[in-house]
Amino acid sequence: MTPSFEIIPQAPYSFNFTVARFMRFASEVVDLVEGDQYRRLLAAGRQLALATVTDVGTVARPRLAVTLRSPSRTPLKLAEFEAQLRHILCTDFDLRPFYRRARKDSLLAPLVNRFRGLRITASPALFEALVTAVLSQQVNLTFAYSIKRALVESFGRKLRRQGRTYYAFPEPRRFAAQSVDAMRGFRLSNAKAGTLVRLGETFASDAAFSTSAMAVLSDEQVVERLTGIKGIGRWSAEIALMRGLARPDTFPAGDLGVVKYLAQGLLGRTGKATEAEMRAFAERWRPYRALGLAYCYAELATRRGASTPGTIGSRRQ
Repeated sequence: MTPSFEIIPQAPYSFNFTVARFMRFASEVVDLVEGDQYRRLLAAGRQLALATVTDVGTVARPRLAVTLRSPSRTPLKLAEFEAQLRHILCTDFDLRPFYRRARKDSLLAPLVNRFRGLRITASPALFEALVTAVLSQQVNLTFAYSIKRALVESFGRKLRRQGRTYYAFPEPRRFAAQSVDAMRGFRLSNAKAGTLVRLGETFASDAAFSTSAMAVLSDEQVVERLTGIKGIGRWSAEIALMRGLARPDTFPAGDLGVVKYLAQGLLGRTGKATEAEMRAFAERWRPYRALGLAYCYAELATRRGASTPGTIGSRRQ
């Protein structure tokens, strides 16, 4: 089956700036960007569909063309697949109020013009964002993403098309079914292996942790609920808020990108800042602290060329 449809994002919208985050690591196996296309194997219940999103518009008049290819013999749940893509690519967020505030900020003013239309990308499920955050704790992100790839290829559902295999991110039940020793075989510490198994058990069995249940809670309520899981601290919860629920005001002040790369690269610090100092600094960006951070990281990435060490998701070491 190959149904197609269009998504009209809220303008302004830059497809190129938004999906650039997915191009950081060669080991990325879930979110794929090739030229002007984004591809991801999505699941809606038991249905699988390979989504291909093509940018056919402009920043001022954005338009995304979507095709779904699936082995399913029953009609696809198009509304569910479209909703996931809108969430991942953050097509429905209105940037204009943020821009009005940002233009009064000496740091952000030139950045919102330079990266006009940039959005925060998100995972379709909170579980995926949490797993990625755990993998990124206290390690180099290249190493973290290589482990992510191994986990996805081992436990994710797959679809083979035109000689290529595409992978969906594993469901919680697949992690819940593993032993800690088995997870350690993926170059994980005992603590991380245990945390991933607990995350799988929690998200597979407790509806209170579903993405839909979390979506109606405040940021602090989500943080409180997630940090109740052993192995999940505030930093991991805040990363999950941004990358799982696409919350625009989340600010992971303990992130290495914040206390080092932002502090030194854009604020002129000679050494690392403290988490408290960066939380205080970011207060000027409320209620769009995550967006402000995303634009700062885009600037840092541009200055460093292909290297993006300060991208959201690198835990302070």
